[in-house]
Amino acid sequence: MNKKIIIFIIIIFIVTLFFFYLKDNNTKETAKIDTKFLEPTTYSSNKMKDIYYSSKDANGNEYIIQATQGEIDYIKPDIIYLTNVKGLIKLKNSHNIKITSEYGKYNSSNFDTIFSKNVIINYLDNKISGEYLDFSIKRDSMIMSRKVVYTNLENILKADVIEININNKDTKIFMFKDNKKVNVKSKE
Repeated sequence: MNKKIIIFIIIIFIVTLFFFYLKDNNTKETAKIDTKFLEPTTYSSNKMKDIYYSSKDANGNEYIIQATQGEIDYIKPDIIYLTNVKGLIKLKNSHNIKITSEYGKYNSSNFDTIFSKNVIINYLDNKISGEYLDFSIKRDSMIMSRKVVYTNLENILKADVIEININNKDTKIFMFKDNKKVNVKSKE
């Protein structure tokens, strides 16, 4: 009986050692796989400094956009994300329109630009500020939204959206909700 107990203990000992050996090998293999994914991946830079684009439409109006920095979208190379943006619209039969914002998204194939964060439009004695401006040469329009404030020499106007046709200067001012009204105040 003593021999059977000793053999039984030896078998359990060998099985236990074998079990720990397999477990240790699996852990090391897992560690090898995990560290493989921790190796740094190298990308080439797509950032540019001192951006300048200029284009003209069929009517002879010129659109110029400048930014301190731009970054090309890897998936859509026509899209360039801009920082510290300045836009200038030189209208052939009217005064220039100046636009500034902290950020922008420029489409180099159709020249459409989204201006965002602290957007300001200056045209003669008119100033429009907001958080988001969708500018399109193709549509001949600028649509300013989010915290829109329009000021001129006489009035201060607050609305959700101001839509301006660049060619004929037709302007639509409205709120998103029907029960809210555009707020107009005289400066006097």
